[in-house]
Amino acid sequence: MHSDFLCRFLLWSLAFNYAVLLTWFIVFISARGALRRLHGRWFALPEAAFDAIHYGGIAAYKIGILLFNLAPLAALWLARSGG
Repeated sequence: MHSDFLCRFLLWSLAFNYAVLLTWFIVFISARGALRRLHGRWFALPEAAFDAIHYGGIAAYKIGILLFNLAPLAALWLARSGG
């Protein structure tokens, strides 16, 4: 596998995952009430627990993006440039 292909793959994966993260954040901020009603049909969660679960999910997803996309991409760029 060539490092150029791997760099492009990781860059596209990073862009896609950040788009998902931003979409989740925007939906959570702008349509919080509708999202809470939708989840309220399935789970009986207090409002504070609902917020904490979404905040924790967003944080875990962001850490996963940094760990599995950005860190390997930075390592490949540094290895290719002789950094």
